[in-house]
Amino acid sequence: MSGLIKISDAASLGLHAAVLLATRRDSFVPTVRIAEDLRVSQAHLAKVLQWLARAGLVRSVRGPHGGFTLTRDPSAISLAQVFEAIEGPLSPSGCLLGRPACDGTTCIFGDVIARVEAELMRYLSTTTLAQFAGMRFSSD
Repeated sequence: MSGLIKISDAASLGLHAAVLLATRRDSFVPTVRIAEDLRVSQAHLAKVLQWLARAGLVRSVRGPHGGFTLTRDPSAISLAQVFEAIEGPLSPSGCLLGRPACDGTTCIFGDVIARVEAELMRYLSTTTLAQFAGMRFSSD
């Protein structure tokens, strides 16, 4: 069975990379190391990290001791900020069926979709990277 809630690969990668950086605040983490730890494409990761850098959430330093680090304390960065840096502003999705099978006044799913989306937005907005800073990744 497929899941109802879908998060893009880029958003998922951005969230995981940001959490990984929250666990390693004492140094710059090279892209190759992040890609290895998350078992993802280095090229895809580099693009996602660029989006996070443009949003001011991470910064990079080139060179042999370079890599990426968060620009602020992990407690000051919400999951919503990371998600929005990649996907744009959080907003209700509208009809899940793609083509309304109704007249738009009553939803087939009732208000469950609106409630789930509101809960997910609340979670992303109130949860910070610091809450995951104790996580361990494969090469730790």
